[in-house]
Amino acid sequence: MKIGIVGLGLIGGSMAKSIKAHTDCTVWGFDINTETLNTAQLTGAIDETLSPDKFSECDIIMIAVPPAVTIEWVNENAPLLKGTVLIDLCGIKRLLHQPIAQKAAEYGFSYIGGHPMAGKEVSGFENASATLFEGASMILTPDSASIIDELEYIKHFYLQIGFDKVTFSNIEEHDRIISYTSQLAHITSSAYIKSPTAQRHFGFSAGSYKDMTRVAKLDEELWTELMLGNADFLKDELKLLIENLKNYLEALENNDSESLKELLKEGRMLKLTAGGD
Repeated sequence: MKIGIVGLGLIGGSMAKSIKAHTDCTVWGFDINTETLNTAQLTGAIDETLSPDKFSECDIIMIAVPPAVTIEWVNENAPLLKGTVLIDLCGIKRLLHQPIAQKAAEYGFSYIGGHPMAGKEVSGFENASATLFEGASMILTPDSASIIDELEYIKHFYLQIGFDKVTFSNIEEHDRIISYTSQLAHITSSAYIKSPTAQRHFGFSAGSYKDMTRVAKLDEELWTELMLGNADFLKDELKLLIENLKNYLEALENNDSESLKELLKEGRMLKLTAGGD
């Protein structure tokens, strides 16, 4: 297969490296940063630059850039995409679905939303890895225009390059759950690190502190766009978190050991039933 990748940062670069490590696919890539593009080619992550004349030759084109840039790219290049399968790798879906699906219907290409559930607290091609997606889930958000045979070979493709499983979701469910599992976690980490005590933690911190603060090292431009694009669901989750925290504060203020013990037990039991690491 011939695979095109637009955006060779952490996710796009890792896709390119994973594909080259696990398949014999041809990978064409593009990035607005010429140094990144040259490095990707010199290190063998891509075979050649993805130029407009190659778009229609691609079996799959993945776009790994922020939502607004993704929509802009599709608007500019839709007439050249006939016959290919376009997969965006953005962290939100509702904002993108309608404008891209409309272009797909108009210009004769397939469109499927995608979201690799893997990442790091650092960005850029220099942090991309061929092993980033090992053991991870790839979420796909097909719609009524999606073709079953295409979904099957796309699923096989992602499993082949290292993903542990492929999860199918509708766009509403995706954005609702991601507001909790990803965006709320980033807000919580960002707020947690703002305590003055964070500047005096050296020698007093271990795994708990590292786990809580890791994703505070985010890209604020990207995450602002993602959070505002999913603000309705994210606000609901944030309000619920604040209400839950108030219960812990009330138990502490009242020196209420029974209430605090019950709150902690509830959290432990919910973690056991929710699963995950």
